[in-house]
Amino acid sequence: MKLMDKAVMVAQHIGGQVHLRSLRDAFASLMPFFVLAGLMVLLNNTLLKPDGILSGLITPLHLSDIQAIGNSVVNGSLNFISILIAAAGAYHLCQNKNYQNAIAPVLLSVAVVVIFMPQTLHLTALDSQLPVEVTGGISFASTGSAGMFVGILTGLMVTSLFIRLAGNQRLQVNISGGAIPPAVINSFNTLIPVMLTMMCFAVGSFAIKSLSGMDVNTLIATMIQQPLKSVTTSLPGFLFITTVANLFFSVGIHQGVISGAVLDPFLLNTMQENTLAFAQHQDIPNIICMAFKDTFGVMGGSGNTIGLLIAIFIFSRKKDYRDIAKMATAPCLFNISEPIIFGLPIVFNPALIVPFVLAPVFSLTIAYYATAWGWINHVTVQIPWTTPPLISGFLATGGDWRAAVLQAVLIALTVMFYLPFLKFAERVAQTAHS
Repeated sequence: MKLMDKAVMVAQHIGGQVHLRSLRDAFASLMPFFVLAGLMVLLNNTLLKPDGILSGLITPLHLSDIQAIGNSVVNGSLNFISILIAAAGAYHLCQNKNYQNAIAPVLLSVAVVVIFMPQTLHLTALDSQLPVEVTGGISFASTGSAGMFVGILTGLMVTSLFIRLAGNQRLQVNISGGAIPPAVINSFNTLIPVMLTMMCFAVGSFAIKSLSGMDVNTLIATMIQQPLKSVTTSLPGFLFITTVANLFFSVGIHQGVISGAVLDPFLLNTMQENTLAFAQHQDIPNIICMAFKDTFGVMGGSGNTIGLLIAIFIFSRKKDYRDIAKMATAPCLFNISEPIIFGLPIVFNPALIVPFVLAPVFSLTIAYYATAWGWINHVTVQIPWTTPPLISGFLATGGDWRAAVLQAVLIALTVMFYLPFLKFAERVAQTAHS
């Protein structure tokens, strides 16, 4: 119990940390952009393909023209994610620190992301295939998934420094007058902190470029993003963090406290890489990504509890279990497991904690190797996490029916995995009542 209490305290500390909480909120705010971009890529590569379903009704030339709509959406979302996450992170950090003038750090964060970008682009000329240098431009390589971690760090660091400087009364330019608009007053109050913050990061960017020969984007990607990504999106690291997150959920602390802050940024990064590769008809680079976790590790909710629900309906004779299962059916179909986690309960129930924690590990491992061996397509489309099982497998893999079949097989295996623990839990409950 002492060890459990310490673990709970650590989890609560992590969940309450203002920067991690702000980062989690920022990704939640951007989820509609990810989902919309995924749907546009799915449409462009299924219905709107020149040789796709609609090719008999619309000429291939017109289909290509219509695809430009989806491509523009991808450019404004996935290919602009470093800017969006910097702005969202700055805004939510202001909210969590109760700083009222959020517009200033949001704009500052966007400006500093641009400051960090390379000033010279190395491109290849289409006519000669020779490398050329271009100045005065911004590449999607800097604003897209490769620069996402830069956007995360920028939004949090810029906002933290700005709020500290803005709280210094000596740095405020106070003006007064009833006819002066509030926006003008706020602008003058933050004039010096804005200038100091931007100059601080501009000088820092120049120093990094001079000392290392790399721009900030390249340095962060090389020194920080890739090492962390290789740990969190490798199969052992991914399964370990998922297991720890579900273990915390089994004692009443939502798994998002761990996975939302530690895992999701990297899973979203690999998700974007897969989506862009799918849109450009390239080889899919990653197996583990955000939608992979949602599709195969959250069927019916955390712990793949749809298996437990089916096991109760088929094998349980305990009336209260069946009543709770009936109540939890509708949420479970949309991957919401809280009614059964807290109603059965699974929380603080040793008999059910074991399968709750291990069932997703079992399913995710099978799905990983099924993808690696080519039995199903890679997950390439970010779908809403509430998409029901079977439908989610089909959509997330770009319309591969084999993924839906794999989900059905995994659910059946999960039912059998939960069954002996369910029977044991019923026996323990019966003994306690007698």
